Amino acid sequence: MLEKLFEKGLWNSRFIILLAVFFGLIGAVLLFIVASFDIYETAKHVLNTYITHEHPEHFHEEVVGGIIGAVDLYLIGVVMIIFSFGLYELFISDIDPAKDEDGCENQLLAVHSLDQLKDKISKVIVMVLVVGFFQKVGHTAYSGALDLLYLALSITAVSVGLYFLSKVGKSH
Repeated sequence: MLEKLFEKGLWNSRFIILLAVFFGLIGAVLLFIVASFDIYETAKHVLNTYITHEHPEHFHEEVVGGIIGAVDLYLIGVVMIIFSFGLYELFISDIDPAKDEDGCENQLLAVHSLDQLKDKISKVIVMVLVVGFFQKVGHTAYSGALDLLYLALSITAVSVGLYFLSKVGKSH
């Protein structure tokens, strides 16, 4: 009887995961709100610039940087959503509204193992890093041919990495 009671308590302890699910979703919502405000501020800056006919020296870099920064936040929000959905499905229950009328689940957020969750999250994190890389590249001053060579090599390395990342998990 003590064993059954202990095992029931141990099994029910999995509900602590709901904290991570709940606060992960709150984090995602907050990231989406902040990114949306960043886009709004960038749009307001663009409109003000064109209305006043002022054209600051680094205007395009500021606009692109603002938008890429927002995309970065959106992607991190997506990571939080995938994390929350995955933990819920792994530890609590399948998400019934994610299934269609035939009972087939949406494969976009379906997670059946920790490895699948890790794979989905890692792919989005790599995209966050790529976006961050291009944001940094846009704000870098190049002083010579060697700097441009390094830029070309880094873009090539990112492209090769993305190519191989697209091949992960696919059967030939």
